[in-house]
Amino acid sequence: MTLLISVFAAVFVTVKWYNRKNDDMQIGILVFMFWGASLMWLVDAIFEYVELGAEYFEPAPADMLNDAFLGLAVVALALVIWVVRLLITDPKGSVRSALLKVSRKNS
Repeated sequence: MTLLISVFAAVFVTVKWYNRKNDDMQIGILVFMFWGASLMWLVDAIFEYVELGAEYFEPAPADMLNDAFLGLAVVALALVIWVVRLLITDPKGSVRSALLKVSRKNS
């Protein structure tokens, strides 16, 4: 499930990145994070298949649920990192202008 969730996220973000009009949102960072996570989970799946053999394709429901939560957590963490980076770099100047408005009101 982790591999599946990260691949879906990577494909979705790659399509959004490919169809972008400008790069203000810095989606390329998300593309690299999601494809990196997908590659990591692919290597994990290969090693787990080598270890378990045919049992790999018959996971317990609890294991599938844990893997789904882990996959969603990885996607959420990547999104949080992306948003924090976006707020720090502030490519459109939105945060700066909002902070300047607040400071002018307080003066």
